[in-house]
Amino acid sequence: MNLTPEKMDRGRRNFLRVLAGTPAMAALGVAAGLRGPIPGGRVRMGFVGVGAQGRAQLGNVDPDYEEVRALCDINPAQLTLADAVLAKNSMPPARHYSDWREMLQKEDVEAVIMAPPLWAHADLAVGCLEAGKHVLCEKMMAWDIEGCERMRAAAERNDRVLEIGYQRNYNPMYQAAYDGIIKTGAIGDIYHVRLAWHRNGTWRRKGEPPAPDYDPSKWGYPTFDHLYNWRLYWKYSQGLMAELCSHQVNAANWYLGSVPEAVIASGGLYRFPDHREVYDHVYATFEYPGGRTAVFSSIESNAFDDYYETYFGTKGTLILLRERDALLFEEGGGRQTGIEVTPAGTGAVAQSSETMAANTNQAGGRPAASTAVGETTTRPAPTRLQQRRFCSAIRVGTPLACGPVKAFGSARACIRANEAIKTKSRVTI
Repeated sequence: MNLTPEKMDRGRRNFLRVLAGTPAMAALGVAAGLRGPIPGGRVRMGFVGVGAQGRAQLGNVDPDYEEVRALCDINPAQLTLADAVLAKNSMPPARHYSDWREMLQKEDVEAVIMAPPLWAHADLAVGCLEAGKHVLCEKMMAWDIEGCERMRAAAERNDRVLEIGYQRNYNPMYQAAYDGIIKTGAIGDIYHVRLAWHRNGTWRRKGEPPAPDYDPSKWGYPTFDHLYNWRLYWKYSQGLMAELCSHQVNAANWYLGSVPEAVIASGGLYRFPDHREVYDHVYATFEYPGGRTAVFSSIESNAFDDYYETYFGTKGTLILLRERDALLFEEGGGRQTGIEVTPAGTGAVAQSSETMAANTNQAGGRPAASTAVGETTTRPAPTRLQQRRFCSAIRVGTPLACGPVKAFGSARACIRANEAIKTKSRVTI
């Protein structure tokens, strides 16, 4: 996505102009004020899998809503890093476990936030649900369709809350765009969506075993690299389709109000053929009901496009960029408005053209780039909002923004997309 600063400023102003005075605009500005505590007290939480994603969840714990009782990981080094996250956020230490079953037996936890490798999602989530625990599981829902179904059925059978970590559903900017633009038909009928997530790198992570004699084979990983870089191997991972595409397809399903019916895809291991199995370039066309399509591309050879979702309507175009910026353009170019985003934390106000002229880049004479729509100093991260809602769902039955049915829809589409690449055929979803 390559837009000039002037065009990005115009897109932001258009977005805010359409939302001005609507409930969607109010929700965009007050999300930070939605705080606890909640009836029934804090939810007693255990964490399973505290690698990078697990620690991202751990760093977004809201003490008004939850308390961390225990941490579980098969890699002791990850537990040490998780301890540092707790300390940094002024939270008390939590007990350590390497076996999640032992943790559930010994700790009085009500819920589990889990972020293990994808292949372990179904067994672990079902085990926790059967033990009577609520579960917030990182995306994708499960490695295969059968695993997704097991998780959904276990949550229903045990009357437990099951949420999947698609944080766009909890991003106030996405919610405002949906309520104020998509749902109102502001950009007309949408027939095409473009999803892109482009990076330039190997996806391989560098790390050392926690001890010279550390042996992960008892957990199913023949080498430490298979554990540390599990995303690169088909046994544990669904590759770029799971880790990146499923986020964007989940959002597209929400905005289009449906799930794909079929997919055509291609891809391969082109740039980094050594010491990995999953594709480093993938391309897919998802076919939705009503003649609508969403195209997805993810490459690991160039990061110029970065990542974004674009909705092309008959009256306009909506761009959601890097999960923190929203741009709106009317068909035919549209008109520039007098609404500008002020510095972080102060919201949107009307500015005159004279004010805009004064706010120039001294070096280049251009209007200074306005603050991204989703950037403020006070708004909590969508991951934290997700955890708050998860806890509120447990205590008072607040509806989830995603939930297992929606998560299943995106997982099924992405699993089928990998099948389409492998079989070189159009696959029905």
